[in-house]
Amino acid sequence: MKITDITPQKDNDRVNIFIDGNFAFGLSIEIAYKYNLEIDMEIDKNYIDDVLKVEEQNKANNYAIKLLSYRWRSEKEIRDKMNEKDYEVDVIDTTINYLYDQNLLNDKRFAETFVRDKINFNKWGSYRIKQELYMKGISNNIIDEILEEYCDSEYDMAMTLAKKKISSYKNDDRNSVYRKLGGFLQRKGYSYDVVSKVLKELIEK
Repeated sequence: MKITDITPQKDNDRVNIFIDGNFAFGLSIEIAYKYNLEIDMEIDKNYIDDVLKVEEQNKANNYAIKLLSYRWRSEKEIRDKMNEKDYEVDVIDTTINYLYDQNLLNDKRFAETFVRDKINFNKWGSYRIKQELYMKGISNNIIDEILEEYCDSEYDMAMTLAKKKISSYKNDDRNSVYRKLGGFLQRKGYSYDVVSKVLKELIEK
């Protein structure tokens, strides 16, 4: 088999490879240079398979990097997204190792960022944060360490949130306020003990 033509795609970073006069596959310029592909070059099936395998891995790496360009993600989130794209397990594993090598993946760093955002912007309690981190594949050791650092004033956060929210229940009776405010705080992820303490302080006194 012989490469008979190499033409640029609309995407300037990619080229079309023609073998024996027929279109064979598209390829990134980076991989084409790496394998020294040129017109009149004789290649066999094994060589093509090697090139396409590296091309697939390159695509997978770039896809993962694109995901991380939007926000930090956990390893599980990256794996789940790549599974949705039907990447092979060994390709995903190689990408994950690549991301760790490039310091682009770090579950503890992700957890710290996630917790800060959910506390500062969403006013979540530790219970909901813990559940969300667990669903994202973060280990219990990391979760406990991060929550201990960032959720040490959970009662104060819940109380501040409750004082703002309670004004929206001014037309409700005491029992209704108790039920609605308690449900609100629970949905935000505050523990039963914290919620009970806040309700007792604001409503039962």
